[in-house]
Amino acid sequence: MRIISGIYGGRTIKFPKSDLVRPTTDKVKESLFNYLTHSFDLENIKVCDIYAGSGSLGLEALSRWASEVHFVEKDFHVSKTLKENIDSLKAGESCKIFKMEALKFSKLNEHDEYDLILADPPFFKNDIHDVVVNLLTRKFLKPGGIILIERSIQTKDEDIKAFNCEPFKKIGDSLIYQFIAG
Repeated sequence: MRIISGIYGGRTIKFPKSDLVRPTTDKVKESLFNYLTHSFDLENIKVCDIYAGSGSLGLEALSRWASEVHFVEKDFHVSKTLKENIDSLKAGESCKIFKMEALKFSKLNEHDEYDLILADPPFFKNDIHDVVVNLLTRKFLKPGGIILIERSIQTKDEDIKAFNCEPFKKIGDSLIYQFIAG
């Protein structure tokens, strides 16, 4: 896996050896960040990468001039790989890891506000529906902030029902849902 563009562009990052983690493909990541680059100012923003895994999405945002990235990853071994990836880029001062489940994170009473939240949950893990509700109602997003969620085309019907919206982008077998804070 690699970082596509920005100050760390071309650098490789480790992928954890775990059945619990599915990497975001370069095709999906490139499409997401092309969309963001043309519709959102990534410079000096605060980002949260939920279900972070290797940190691929958050590190891509950091590479493209985000000022700070918070990662949420519950698995101890996976979060070790994430920390190694952050350290390999010497980006520790701009990053923070929350070692907890996404649902628990989304219920925190005291939390930061983010300009951008990226979520790439395991495709058939449906706690993302409650996570999104919590993130929006508990004001994890700054006004005008965006949540982008990658899901499988196989979960489309239940996701549309739960999110109460259609995906705004299809990339291969992935569907991207977007929520914007008012």
